[in-house]
Amino acid sequence: MSEKYKFRDSEGIYFVTPTIVGWIDVFTKKEYCEIILETIRFCQKEKGLVVHAWCIMSSHLHIIVSSNENKLQDIMRDFKTFTSKAITKQIEQGNDSRKEWMLEIFKLEASKIKRASNYKVWQDGNHPIQLDTNKLLDDRLNYLHQNPVEQGLVYNDYDYIYSSAKDYANETGLLEIELIP
Repeated sequence: MSEKYKFRDSEGIYFVTPTIVGWIDVFTKKEYCEIILETIRFCQKEKGLVVHAWCIMSSHLHIIVSSNENKLQDIMRDFKTFTSKAITKQIEQGNDSRKEWMLEIFKLEASKIKRASNYKVWQDGNHPIQLDTNKLLDDRLNYLHQNPVEQGLVYNDYDYIYSSAKDYANETGLLEIELIP
């Protein structure tokens, strides 16, 4: 793993991007997005995760976070472990037309590594970038909220439901967040 992308400062704010293996568009369905949201809420309540901004895209999650209790690398590891199991369970039990295809890819990815048992949903790493300057904070916050606009999903960032852009427009979004001033 690269030495460049690590959680180094336990009190820092980080831009993190967990990504689905093969960039599979898992989060085009509401039930998978809800798994992400519920798990973030759990991590906020039970693990001390502080969310400053977030955006679920079709194959990845952008999130700006810090923690006032536990190490971010531990929280992100637990987040990915739990959501991997919950997503594969939802796929197995659901009626997604891509069910067999997604599970086959997740199984193939798991077969490539020793530590995965049945399925590998997330790519290794989180690509954490410490946001230790105002410019970095502003750039990443703008990038995160403009991602759905750039992808042609919405005209205005605050119209995208799976994002904190609504919170930054003085409305209430889907997650409790701590705004970046």
